[in-house]
Amino acid sequence: MTILTFTLILLGGAFLAGLLGSLTGLGGGVVIIPLLTLVFHTDIRYAIGTALIAAIATSSGSASAYVKEGITNIRLGMFLEIATTTGAVAGALLAVYMPTNIVAIIFGLVLIISAVLSIRPKGNHLETADKSQLAQKLRLNGQYPTPEGMVHYKVRHVPGGYLMMTLAGVLSGLLGIGSGALKVLAMDNMMKVPFKVSTTTSNFMIGVTAAASAVVYLQRGYIDPGLCLPVVLGVLAGALGGTKILAKANTKLLRVVFGVVIALLALQMIYNGVTGKL
Repeated sequence: MTILTFTLILLGGAFLAGLLGSLTGLGGGVVIIPLLTLVFHTDIRYAIGTALIAAIATSSGSASAYVKEGITNIRLGMFLEIATTTGAVAGALLAVYMPTNIVAIIFGLVLIISAVLSIRPKGNHLETADKSQLAQKLRLNGQYPTPEGMVHYKVRHVPGGYLMMTLAGVLSGLLGIGSGALKVLAMDNMMKVPFKVSTTTSNFMIGVTAAASAVVYLQRGYIDPGLCLPVVLGVLAGALGGTKILAKANTKLLRVVFGVVIALLALQMIYNGVTGKL
């Protein structure tokens, strides 16, 4: 296979990853890493480094739009970024010294969990009672615009959400994925933030989390420009296309189909990890 052929195939795969990632909320890393490791037999550490760079690019591009619309809770995101960033650095350091087959098995298990979480029913949690004095002191409660007007919401269970964000950061640094499903789970289920706010705030945080762990991979030499360039371009183009399709597509069906595909990729990753092929 020539370099040009490899680059074009990788560009096309990255476009598909960005497209599916934007439609399902799981991010492109869940497709990029299996593509590089299972199809191109790339070392999983280089695949993780590439996925982290792609996450920085896509998050930086799309997060600004949600911030401009007033949906993202910036104060909550910056507070929780303390947890995700420290966790991401710890996870990246673990990944450098952990055997690649163990990383592949953990990656597969997290993919299955993320796929299940992505297709579960979502709630709005619009209770108006103030449940957390800590959230009030930190001014984490917020509001977001809807066609019917501004909707106010209260944040709850701040310590528990902070701990889950730390775990999401560790997994992000260890596996090279945004761990968006776990971030949304923490804000949506535990902290009772409306789903629309939790997804946009998670997207706002992913770039910072990925940047923190990418530094470790860069220092260790696991960032390959030849892999990163086509992946970043493809994922950005795919994410842009996904935002346009999202308004018209049957997202429930897409999430189910994508969840099945991701589960199959996850099983393949686990199998290769157990048999020592990665």
